[in-house]
Amino acid sequence: MDIFRQGINKLSAWKNKPNRKPLVLQGARQVGKTWLMNQFGKEQFESVAYFNFEEQPELKPFFEETKDIGRILSNLSLVSGKPIDNNSTLIIFDEIQECNDALNSLKYFCEKAPEYCVVSAGSLLGVAMSSGNSFPVGKVDFMTLYPLNFQEFLSAAAPDLIAVIDKLDLTEPIPEMFYNSLLEQFKRYFISGGMPEAVVALLDNQSIDETQEILQNILNAYALDFSKHAPANDFHKINYIWSSLPSQLSRENKKFLYQTVRPGARARDYGNALEWLKNAGLIYKIHKATAPRLPLSGYDDLSSFKVYMNDVGLLRRLSLLNPIAVAEGNRLFTEFKGALTENYILQSLIRQFEGMPRYWSSGNMAEVDFLIQHGNDIIPVEVKSDENIRSKSLSVFRKTFSPRLSLRFSLRNMKMDNGVLNIPLFLADYTLDLIHLNNSQF
Repeated sequence: MDIFRQGINKLSAWKNKPNRKPLVLQGARQVGKTWLMNQFGKEQFESVAYFNFEEQPELKPFFEETKDIGRILSNLSLVSGKPIDNNSTLIIFDEIQECNDALNSLKYFCEKAPEYCVVSAGSLLGVAMSSGNSFPVGKVDFMTLYPLNFQEFLSAAAPDLIAVIDKLDLTEPIPEMFYNSLLEQFKRYFISGGMPEAVVALLDNQSIDETQEILQNILNAYALDFSKHAPANDFHKINYIWSSLPSQLSRENKKFLYQTVRPGARARDYGNALEWLKNAGLIYKIHKATAPRLPLSGYDDLSSFKVYMNDVGLLRRLSLLNPIAVAEGNRLFTEFKGALTENYILQSLIRQFEGMPRYWSSGNMAEVDFLIQHGNDIIPVEVKSDENIRSKSLSVFRKTFSPRLSLRFSLRNMKMDNGVLNIPLFLADYTLDLIHLNNSQF
C-alpha cells in the first residue's frame, strides 16, 4: 500500500534551506517518524546512517567523551560500516531523548559541520525538552509529525477520489456521487484513525479485528511509557487522567474537570501529570479565550480548558466504541456528544494553522467549539456531527463580534450562507485552501 506522507515535502523543504540546521522531528509514538526519516533518506540521499539510542545504548559514550564532530562521525562511521559523506548521507538519530549528550551535539553540528544533513527524533522528546535538561536552543529546526490525516488516508484508500477533489470547484456543492463515496471512506478513517500500522491493517489486510488489536497495542505501549518514563509520583495520576478522557469528552460541556479524573482531585495535585501527557504529544490542551481578540494567546483563561486526544482512532478504541457503528448511519460521528468528530476537526485545524486553537463561551448562554487565528482574523468554528446545523451559539457569537467569516463543519454539502462557510467534515484538511478561496471568490 502506498501512503503519501505530506511530511516528505516538509523534509525536502528543510533539506534545501540555505541556512539549514539539524532537524528535530517531534511526534507521539507510532505516528511514523522512523519510517518517514528512512523513506526521506531512501528517496533523496545515496545512503542513510541510522542510529537508535534506545536500541543501541553503546552509542552514548561517543557523545559523552567528546564534543569534536570529526571524532563523533568517525566512530559512527565504524558502527554503520560505511563512510558518512557530508553531501550524500542522511544522518538519523532516533530516540535521541535517551542520550542528552547526543541531543546537545546538534549544537556542534550546527556550528562546526552545517554541511551534514542531520535529522533526529524521539517519541518522548517533548518530555525530555521540558524536563530542565540542557537543549541546543536556537541551533536546531523543528518539525512535528502527526498521525495521518484523512487526506493522507485517502491517498491510499481511494487515490482516484483525491484526484476528483483536486479537479472540483470547491466553491460549489460536491456532486452527490462523489460526496457519498468520500463519506464512506471518511467512516472507514474513523475506524483506524491515523496511526499508520492501523491504517495498513484496515486497508491492506481488510481486517477490523487486526485494526482493533493494533490500536489497543498502541494504547498499551503508551501506558508502558507512563510507567517507564514518567516521574514516579505522577505515574498513577497520568493513568487516571488518560482513562478519564472519554468521560471528559462525553459531557455536553467538554470543559476538563479534575473531579472527573478522580473524586477530590485538584489542579495543584494533577497539573504536572496533565502537562506530561501534553509534552508527550498524546493530548491537546485547548484554553478558553475570554475574548476573540488579537493575539488569541493573550486572552487565555488558564483555569478553563478542554483536553482532546492526539488521534481519533485511539479515542474511539479507548472509549470502547465498536467499529460496527460505521454501518449504523451517522452514529460513529454522533456518539457521545459528537466527541470523535470534534476531536477530528481539532486534529485537522492544528496542522493547518499557526498557534493552538481556543474555544469561547458566554456563561451558560453560548459556546463556540473553536477559535482559530488566521492573519488578523479570528474565525469562529462550529462542529456539527450530523446534518442538523442549527446553532444558537454561533449565532450569538456572530451577533456579538461580527466576524468577517465563520466556519461550520457538518455532514451538509459545501455552502456559503451569509458569512458562514459550511464545509463537509471530510474536507476539513482543505480548510486553509477554502478560506483563501473565500477571500478571492465567494
